[in-house]
Amino acid sequence: MTKRNTIVRVLHDIGLGVWLGGSLAGAVGINGAAAEVPEPKQRLRVASAGWARWSPVNLAAIGTHLVGGAGLLFANKGRVVGQRGVGASTGAKLALTGAALAVTAYSRVLGKKLENAGDVAVKGATEPSHDTPDEVADAQRQLKVCQWAIPALTAGIAVTTAVQGEQQRPTQVLSGVLAKPAQLLGIVPS
Repeated sequence: MTKRNTIVRVLHDIGLGVWLGGSLAGAVGINGAAAEVPEPKQRLRVASAGWARWSPVNLAAIGTHLVGGAGLLFANKGRVVGQRGVGASTGAKLALTGAALAVTAYSRVLGKKLENAGDVAVKGATEPSHDTPDEVADAQRQLKVCQWAIPALTAGIAVTTAVQGEQQRPTQVLSGVLAKPAQLLGIVPS
């Protein structure tokens, strides 16, 4: 009888989907719309207001993803140790998740810096103008990288999730589980 992990999979996948989708919507929608505001000194205010509304939802999505991910890791701990390839994909997924968390947190720090800058002239949320103070312009340039790094990293998490789904196919489980003892016995090369 197969044990199902539907709830933790749903938490993992929906949390990740919201994190990935929200980061793309913010980069394209919020930041893009802010650049269209006619008054250059209001553009950061508009972008900051949008991101401030999104941040609690994003935090909840990330927390949901992490709870689901921890549940999946616990449920599959035997496969992580005993099935060839699962440990590697889990390590890659954990590294991508850590990087995505770090970049997301750093982007929020940068966003708060921009939010606190007040009414300064900018071309867009992540694009300074010639009138933008240097400290604000530096934060904008860093945030421009972060706004694309977050969806790239979270998409990487989605790819590793797909790989791990394939690793759960019965033929993959059987060959992966049998490969470890065969390597230990010297039957197949490592």
